[in-house]
Amino acid sequence: MKIVDIKGTCQADPYVIYYCGKYYMYCTGSDGVQCYESANLQNGWTLVGNVFSQDGFKEYWAPCVFEQDGTFYMYYSSMPMDSDDVHLQQIKVATSTNPTGPFTYVCDLLPPFSIDPHVVQTPSGLYMFYSVNNYTALRAGTYIVCDKMDGFFAMANNPKAMVVPTLDEEIFQKDRFVQGQHWHTIEGAFYFYKDGYHYCMYSGNCYEKPTYHIGYAVSNQPFDQLNQLDFVKHVQLPFAPLIGTNDVETSTGHNSLIVVDGQMYVVYHGRDLSTDMSNKPRTARICKLFANNGKLTVERI
Repeated sequence: MKIVDIKGTCQADPYVIYYCGKYYMYCTGSDGVQCYESANLQNGWTLVGNVFSQDGFKEYWAPCVFEQDGTFYMYYSSMPMDSDDVHLQQIKVATSTNPTGPFTYVCDLLPPFSIDPHVVQTPSGLYMFYSVNNYTALRAGTYIVCDKMDGFFAMANNPKAMVVPTLDEEIFQKDRFVQGQHWHTIEGAFYFYKDGYHYCMYSGNCYEKPTYHIGYAVSNQPFDQLNQLDFVKHVQLPFAPLIGTNDVETSTGHNSLIVVDGQMYVVYHGRDLSTDMSNKPRTARICKLFANNGKLTVERI
């Protein structure tokens, strides 16, 4: 179900938080991070507008926002205004004392290429899941790693691979950089823990294609040092992702998760099935999420 019905808007890579009686959704934007707000998770969203941008930069991708002690931390990636090379995207952090900003740039956290941060706090500290590139792997491409953070503004710089490409269904583009080498993509990590299981949700394939989809990997190791986990990808054969093209939508991917009254909801973007893919109108959607003994299922609303 679509949750935003504002003509001409795009909610790519939606990340939702709840604060003081309202929901806030942060989205990818070419000119800055876009924010929407609502008192109801499923409808009534209004566009706040651009809540963060920085001179000399563009393509603000996949913001992740959380609040602690009255400060809102936004982790995102962007690239130089004078370049068209998306592999110059790198993860940075900005802060604000208000969920609707304005946010102020603090520092770079990682070198290019680094995208799609999800920052998680556990009793053992802060961790970041994010995506980087591997040009030499048998299945070359973008994959998810996790690293511990040294506070809010620095990384431990000892990342471990969490979820890597293993399937043809994760091919972003054939012969992308080298003839005969197909480029794969695993991105958009979102981590959560429930009932003894660690889950890492992710998006695979290419966001411009109808084959973009949401999958997940699982670990039941009994510790909270997330950068030491060994995840096993859940793969169903014949291939059936957790969320993929269905009878109403296509190009589904890059989700966040929020819990309301004990019920988990996954918020993701997709395109209406009848939409011309060339227009790339990605809009936010929602469904219920259930976790049971290491297996995830979804239910339409």
